[in-house]
Order: sequence, then structure tokens, then C-alpha cells
Amino acid sequence: MIVPFGFTGTGERRFICIGGDRCRTVLNTLWQGWEKALALPGIAPNLGEVEVTECLRCGMRAALKDGLLPRSCEIWVLPGTESRSGEASLRPDGLTDIPICFTSIRERHHEHEPHAIIECKRVSGTEAHLARLYVVEGVDRFRDGKYASKHTVGFMTGYLLSGEVDAAVGRINRYLASKQRERERLASSDLIDETWARSSRHCRPSLRKPICLHHAFLGFGDRQT
Repeated sequence: MIVPFGFTGTGERRFICIGGDRCRTVLNTLWQGWEKALALPGIAPNLGEVEVTECLRCGMRAALKDGLLPRSCEIWVLPGTESRSGEASLRPDGLTDIPICFTSIRERHHEHEPHAIIECKRVSGTEAHLARLYVVEGVDRFRDGKYASKHTVGFMTGYLLSGEVDAAVGRINRYLASKQRERERLASSDLIDETWARSSRHCRPSLRKPICLHHAFLGFGDRQT
């Protein structure tokens, strides 16, 4: 169900929720797009994070063009867009990696800003500092309302440089536990039964509405650094 965001007469904020079906579509578009991206020349674990994200964006667009997914015709994979964490702010304070829009939401609710935001970070099953960055420069941008402050869901992509998904997720969860944030741990996806997908839930005290994050961990196969 779509809930138009804005402010009611009582000052209570309302949020937009794209619903489970659209969330699954975003995750599957990420996966199919990554399969396309891996066919591009030069993509490898040692490629910069920004460059890998551009490959992923191209792959997602190619997957949609090929009609590989339901709702292909209504999904827009946009360039990175500036975001404002609050209605009162007139200056953007963030730049999103991969924004997603749905034609039906735009037409029904006249919503011009992204309907889903994907933040992309490198992860590893062996490097603890990447787990920390995944949280403080990824998860926390949603948790603190810098990204997706008007939404009930957000998305993250972890480019798996080395090791297995479970090892990388374990490092992220250990970092969260070290900060007394066990309740925010990444668990099995509540949307799709895939080993590369996870879900987590995070309170946002300043917004009085928690956010659910859906995570996709994408590996490079046998490509070398």
C-alpha cells in the first residue's frame, strides 16, 4: 500500500511505503543488473566503488530494457541525485548512489523525488574496517534520516571483495554488537529466500518512524583484484 507523505493538519509526519512487491522488484533488479554488470569489461574487485556503482547502474538499466523483470516498464533507474534530510532544509546534504522511481507512484501521488534509494558500499569477509564503513557511511545515513527520511524502506548493496556473504554479514553484525546495537543486526531477508539478501530494522528517534533496510551482497565470482 502506498502512503503519500507530507504533513497532516496535526503536524504528524506521514511516510511513503512502496510495498513488498516493489521491494522484491528492486532486489531482483539489483541481482539481474549485477549479472549484466559482470559481463562489462574491466569490472573487478579492485575497481573503485564509484566505478562499480556505475557498472551496476548500467546493468540494471540493461536488465529492465530486456524485460527480464515484472514492472520493467514502470521502473526508472536514475543517476545519483541530491537529497535533503528535512523539509525545512533548502540545501541538499547528501548524494544518493542509485535512486529508483516508479511511474505509477509519480502519476498517482505527484511525487518527484526518488521512491527508493540504494546506497552502495564495499564489504569483505576478511576486512573489519569495511564492515565499520558499511554501517557508519551506509546504514547510519538511513538511520539518521540523511537518506530516505520520507520512506519506511531503504536498500543497500554490498560489493563483496573477498570471502563469503555470511562472513561479511558476520563482521557487520559484530560491529553493530560492539556499539550495543544488536537489535539492528542483519538477518535473513524477509522478502526473498536468497543467500545474498538480508534485512534489518533501525529506529529513527528524530523521525518517530523506523526504517527497514534490504541488503543485497554481490560477489565478483572468479575475477581477480
